[in-house]
Amino acid sequence: MTSPAPAKPILLVAAAALIDGDGRVLICQRPQGKQLAGLWEFPGGKVEAGETPEACLIRELDEELGISVTEACLAPFVFASHGYDSFHLLMPLYLCRRWDGFVTAREHEALAWVKPQKLADYPMPPADAPLVAFLRDFI
Repeated sequence: MTSPAPAKPILLVAAAALIDGDGRVLICQRPQGKQLAGLWEFPGGKVEAGETPEACLIRELDEELGISVTEACLAPFVFASHGYDSFHLLMPLYLCRRWDGFVTAREHEALAWVKPQKLADYPMPPADAPLVAFLRDFI
């Protein structure tokens, strides 16, 4: 009998699907020099110790995009669970249709507002890609 593979640490990352008045979803291109550079992802980031996923998104959306979001405007939608080589990613995706401020690329190479039916045209990290079908079918 073979022993099970050693457990990988679980990384909790929160992400948001910002949806504008035209039903388009915001995706962000990862900058050069970072892991998975050039791929398109939903904005968000790592949940810090003692932080809720909602608090993480409020912080990350301000840092990455310069917008203010309240917890009441974050609706839990679906989640991704994906095993990478050195860790296992668990990523809840929230829908957000209301925010204050103007979306600005502060940390990303580029931003794109994309109709859900066209999201599959953008190369995404393995954890983000499966979420596209849910957005396409729901929005």
